[in-house]
Amino acid sequence: MASLDTFGAKSQLSVGDASYEIFEISKVEGHERLPFSLKILLENLLRTEDGANITADHIRALGGWEPTAEPSVEIQFTPARVLMQDFTGVPCVVDLATMREAVRELGGDASKVNPLAPAELVIDHSVIADIFGRPDAFERNVEIEYGRNQERYQFLRWGQTAFNEFKVVPPGTGIVHQVNIEHLARVIMSRNGQAYPDTVVGTDSHTTMVNGLGVLGWGVGGIEAEAAMLGQPVSMLIPKVIGFKLHGELPSGATATDLVLTITEILRKHGVVGKFVEFYGTGVTAVPLANRATIGNMSPEFGSTCAIFPIDGETITYMRLTGRTEQQLALVEAYARKQGLWHDPSAEPSYSERLELDLSTVVPSIAGPKRPQDRVSLTEAKTAFRAALPDYVDDDNIDEAGKESFPASDPPAATSGRASNPTAVTAPDGTVYQLDHGAVVIASITSCTNTSNPQVMIGAAMLAKKAVEKGLRAKPWVKTTLAPGSKVVMDYYARAGLTPYLEKLGFHLVGYGCTTCIGNSGPLPDEVSAAVNHSDLAVVSVLSGNRNFEGRIQPDVKMNYLASPPLVVAYAIAGSMDVDLVRDPLGVDEAGQPVYLADIWPSPLEVQETINMAVNSQMFADGYVDVFAGDDRWRNLSTPTGDTFAWDGASTYVRKPPYFDGMSMQTTPVSDISEARVLAKLGDSVTTDHISPAGSIKPDSPAGRYLTEHGVERKDFNSYGSRRGNHEVMIRGTFANIRLRNQLVPGVEGGFTVNHLTGGQESIYDASQAYQAAGVPLVILSGKEYGSGSSRDWAAKGTALLGVKAVIAESYERIHRSNLIGMGVLPLQFPPGHTADSLGLTGSESFTITGVTALNDGVTPKTVKVKAGDVEFDALVRIDTPGEADYYRHGGILQYVLRKMIEG
Repeated sequence: MASLDTFGAKSQLSVGDASYEIFEISKVEGHERLPFSLKILLENLLRTEDGANITADHIRALGGWEPTAEPSVEIQFTPARVLMQDFTGVPCVVDLATMREAVRELGGDASKVNPLAPAELVIDHSVIADIFGRPDAFERNVEIEYGRNQERYQFLRWGQTAFNEFKVVPPGTGIVHQVNIEHLARVIMSRNGQAYPDTVVGTDSHTTMVNGLGVLGWGVGGIEAEAAMLGQPVSMLIPKVIGFKLHGELPSGATATDLVLTITEILRKHGVVGKFVEFYGTGVTAVPLANRATIGNMSPEFGSTCAIFPIDGETITYMRLTGRTEQQLALVEAYARKQGLWHDPSAEPSYSERLELDLSTVVPSIAGPKRPQDRVSLTEAKTAFRAALPDYVDDDNIDEAGKESFPASDPPAATSGRASNPTAVTAPDGTVYQLDHGAVVIASITSCTNTSNPQVMIGAAMLAKKAVEKGLRAKPWVKTTLAPGSKVVMDYYARAGLTPYLEKLGFHLVGYGCTTCIGNSGPLPDEVSAAVNHSDLAVVSVLSGNRNFEGRIQPDVKMNYLASPPLVVAYAIAGSMDVDLVRDPLGVDEAGQPVYLADIWPSPLEVQETINMAVNSQMFADGYVDVFAGDDRWRNLSTPTGDTFAWDGASTYVRKPPYFDGMSMQTTPVSDISEARVLAKLGDSVTTDHISPAGSIKPDSPAGRYLTEHGVERKDFNSYGSRRGNHEVMIRGTFANIRLRNQLVPGVEGGFTVNHLTGGQESIYDASQAYQAAGVPLVILSGKEYGSGSSRDWAAKGTALLGVKAVIAESYERIHRSNLIGMGVLPLQFPPGHTADSLGLTGSESFTITGVTALNDGVTPKTVKVKAGDVEFDALVRIDTPGEADYYRHGGILQYVLRKMIEG
């Protein structure tokens, strides 16, 4: 794209023997006081100025940014590339394939539908930890993965050959965000003779992990990512930027995980939703790149759009370690220094608000049992667990002393004032043990959050070594899994001689991918699952991930805690959350002497010496030398050919979606919503995990029944995530989370509602089908933070396909609100200070919403009238930018892009 270059910013930068065209931000007045992240946006606007979508006034507005002003100026940000994982990427490719057919049907050239920005997809979300605790676990899980996902993988291979600028990292390679920081991220792009900052949008909210490298990027829904791939800029308001000053150093015993949980707690309390967070100050230089990436990864848990670190010498050191070329390193440093993007520890840029943390105050911590921001210091973990436990056990069985009441024939064990229901379990080898509330049944080293970090990964392995040498073992009821973010981790474990010790404790490699953290934890051993369900035990998972929402990790597990990899190993040995790891012994050694956590915790010096010996750049160079080629399994897949995909009508994995059915070049005017019924009335903190299909597919669910009717055996159901390319499965799994609490059916958990046409209780899917058959539109009522969590496009797609025309909530998560608009669903907000309950809404009313038609006149109304039974109120319209209004008028972002593409 040629820039108008109103500011005369175009110039040349010579690095070695190469010369690059750049756009100097110093040509814009006010640039010097801007935060690092806004300087990147400023360059983006200079380089893409076209006089229409990006004008000189937009550039001046950014240069004259007022830190404390409420965001009001819309800009169009053009990301340099798009990043995807397979769960969210498959629907993107499905939609692109469908768009090719729609373009052809509307008289265009199908082959012209291609990504215009580099798009890279990493297949990492499909491996499930079915097999664990044995040497062949990795190979067996990969075999099962290919068996389950062959249709999807063939489809992705077709996409890799059919589309330009689209690359796929095959299964068994690594986690998308770790592959991104170790290999895919450029930091400074070099393309078509230009050099410019590497910026990225990704179909996973944890795309922000790359912020640790100084790369500006964040998670978007799949529909936004598709638009970005097709050349559409991301519409956004110039944000507020929170400056987070760091100083000091982490104390001995505190890990990157403890630091990130502390920062999560601070930022969540402060409130940073929709804002940029930027780290600065002298403490930045004391934060290794891996720790920066760990912090950036958790940005969605703060609620911020991004959590970025500036470029400095540590960035260059990490890039060299991970195998980038010397020319690339020279370009990054030269460009950053030229553009004022190189970190100056003494600088104090302008910020909207400022926070500060002394790194020396960070203490060992965990977070749970259901939210990542609920940090608990390790010294208080046992007490906090006991305080939370009553929320997870049957109140009818709790006596006044806080203990469960049982018949005299089945007395509980002594529990020192907590609920208890000890249940005998016989293991396959004949060993008998007892499970009780708080038993750790999953201990998983998983997720990009921590497995990219050699400090905590080496620390975990060294703790395992010391534990084994003391004679300690994991408890027999704990499912222990190791799922690193890249193959490099296993390389440095092997070089350090640490693998056997992890395996001795049951931490065998189960796969390279997002397993436990996204619900791909696999089944518990049969005997454990049976005991948990028979006695309704509130058992626990401990994982080194970033998400621990209810119902996310494993269907049998009610309480989930985030912890560092070393603490995951420690809890596997302890076997229970009802243990004080600081004061209680983990076990006894061969001499019968108690062994405490402090006895086996490796010192920072030990860890660093091992890293220095075991981790080197050649590992990264070797690991990524041919990363897109894949193994024999991938290369031998039978791959379709052709510009358009040959849909298989019998496929239960990949089906042509209905988004463009009956579409014409002319838009249909938007209309008011009349006599709508409530499909679900929900409370606060309803996440996209509650809305979007995720996890395993139950046989008696609407999706399970659909698969059975199509000849799929129960053992081949796979997960919702693996079937994201089949809208029929995904519609049936929307709002089907086993922990969803729909207030229309009090006391019932799961995807159920009241069908107001009959008065009966039905599944949400079945009720929606009845409503749609009767021509009745639907609405969702909800509380605060509706749609928080991962940027799941199916949370919006499924909502739209269920016939929902509007959502009325107290507040929204940024990405999900935008995705609803992208699917033609109207996001509304209750008046300030009001809720569904304060307005007296029960969910049984008929809703009529008027004033929406003002959008047809090019005006976005600030409010619309809502009449629900006898209640009337003005709802805020959460269409926040003119670009979003365009998408809504076109019926969705994909329809908008398609029409513009054909017009062009």
